Amino acid sequence: MKPWCIEICDVTLRDGEQTPGVSFTLDEKMTIAHALDEIGVEVIEAGFPVVSASEKACVTAIARSDLDARVCCLARALKPDVEAALDCDVDIVSIFFATSDLHIRHKYRKPREEVLDGALDMVEFASDHGVQVRFAAEDASRTDPAFLIEMYNRGVECGANYVSFADTVGCLTPLETHAVVSDILDAAPHRLCIHCHNDLGFAAANTVTAAAAGAFQLHTTVNGIGERAGNAALEQVLVTLRMKGGVDRYDLSCLQEISRLVARSSGVFPERTRPIVGENAFAHESGIHIAAILEDPSTYEYILPELVGGERRFVLGKHTGRKALDHIAQAYGFELSDAEARWVLEQIKQRSEGKCSVTPEVLCGFLRQAKGGVLQ
Repeated sequence: MKPWCIEICDVTLRDGEQTPGVSFTLDEKMTIAHALDEIGVEVIEAGFPVVSASEKACVTAIARSDLDARVCCLARALKPDVEAALDCDVDIVSIFFATSDLHIRHKYRKPREEVLDGALDMVEFASDHGVQVRFAAEDASRTDPAFLIEMYNRGVECGANYVSFADTVGCLTPLETHAVVSDILDAAPHRLCIHCHNDLGFAAANTVTAAAAGAFQLHTTVNGIGERAGNAALEQVLVTLRMKGGVDRYDLSCLQEISRLVARSSGVFPERTRPIVGENAFAHESGIHIAAILEDPSTYEYILPELVGGERRFVLGKHTGRKALDHIAQAYGFELSDAEARWVLEQIKQRSEGKCSVTPEVLCGFLRQAKGGVLQ
């Protein structure tokens, strides 16, 4: 398999911080940035400098922290925004404006060509100051494709190094994403960035679909945090790139660790069933599954937990079988006879059917009772 030609721009520190109720301290931002750098993320979007003096200081500190990753920041297509970004010593300035007729009508109240001309002036201004420029279309997924293509071509002529497509309201499906990315790259074969939101639940799927169609820079956030339903999850995108795209240069063993770091810092914790980083991502209860996993984990695990820094767990409940019980009991130092195992399994099933958890403490209590002669 020929690896897909991509790079990652993680936007946890900017779009992720736009999650309602989330605000990172400087120390938290620095720790997260270094963790992203350890994974091998190529670009880190550190913030939106014009928002506040504190935000500008955070972006500057990250830009000057000697990371291997290049540091990016966001700016509207306004001179004060771009000047604030340039002050931060970043490598890339992402200059954006809303491109859909809907947004232009309500936000700018000007003809779209006039809005585009003003944005191009800012691209040229930033480029003349020696930084790389990403020229980004907000609400691109609801924008006239011909206008997007004009914008991208003219942006590159004015010095843009990247052009960016944002599915700002998360309205695309993977099939639609593949079609629009393919059409844009056929007409404007530039380094295209894809920025997906998760309103329909397709952000990660749309991101990797865009990569398969030729998009170069993929935007992610750790745990998929972000506005409303969030963004494309870094962990899902990276694992899919490894498993399906032949991209093996990222250190996936750090994924669960950085997930916990961002969860603690943001106060937003992944749901139990979330892929890769959820508490149940590598947990098994079914006796049929566990018996097979004890023979060969790949029978019921497409992603092996050690790949992403996780651990396999066997959870006892109403679906648990003898092999799983024996395996767990032996880990606690108990060898069970057939009669003892049947009794313990019956206790487990009764407790779980009553919606009570079979914790390690409860299980050890059952095991001690079984070995202590409760069956005699």
